[in-house]
Amino acid sequence: MKCLSIDLDGTLLNSEQEISEDNIKALNELQDLGHCLILNTGRAYADVIKLKAIQKMEVPIFCINGSNLYSSKRELLFEATISISEYKEIFSLIQNIGVGILVYTNYGGFPSTLPPLHGKTKTELDILFQEFNYDEIFEKDNLKIYKVIALTHFDQLEKVEEVRKALTGKFDISMASSFPNNVEITSSEAHKGKALLRYQKLMNLSFDEIIAFGDGGNDLAQFEVAGTSVAMGNAPLHVQQKADIVTKTNDEDGFAYAVRHLLKIMDATEITSSK
Repeated sequence: MKCLSIDLDGTLLNSEQEISEDNIKALNELQDLGHCLILNTGRAYADVIKLKAIQKMEVPIFCINGSNLYSSKRELLFEATISISEYKEIFSLIQNIGVGILVYTNYGGFPSTLPPLHGKTKTELDILFQEFNYDEIFEKDNLKIYKVIALTHFDQLEKVEEVRKALTGKFDISMASSFPNNVEITSSEAHKGKALLRYQKLMNLSFDEIIAFGDGGNDLAQFEVAGTSVAMGNAPLHVQQKADIVTKTNDEDGFAYAVRHLLKIMDATEITSSK
């Protein structure tokens, strides 16, 4: 069977943060054909299962760039964390650069996860980060830190490179960007591509082919292990250049278009019936 590893934001989700009817139909048809569908996202699990369409789906969910792997039955199969000592050093370094900081933990995101911040003004974001007391995080019992996001405003994108330079070579971490204005920092074991290989071992599976769909810099990790990589039409140019195929945008049902017309995974009958 084929494995389709699908990013959410900017890929399966449109600009309204919804999965379109056409994309849902394509997902259902692919499952009926016996293919393995995996949602492979930078989102935390709680932000994934808030989506009504996903609540009705029975598929594995890889969260936080491969930090948490959930089975189709919503069982936690694997988790990768950043040590508390490393987190403290990382936090200090990036705080001095003057970026906003999001901390993803087993208690949720502090002061938030990323999806709820879409649409916030520059002032609202500044207030959020300036007023939050990050020391409160350490009051949690058995704290686990999965990801740290360094977030900057779009008129300060140079700080993204500053963060990367400050951390490169100093820690056992992975760094990726889901959007041009952030750096997502996880354990080196957390990686969208490694997650796909790890899942096969955990479940004793061997996929005939891995097809990866994405739009962001953090999707390049899954492109590396995929037999076929598909970038969305809304993806930045450097992501499109790394892909084997470029489909339509996420607001044009680019996922459904790719599986039907570019990859031709469904036969002529399914293509006709889906129109």
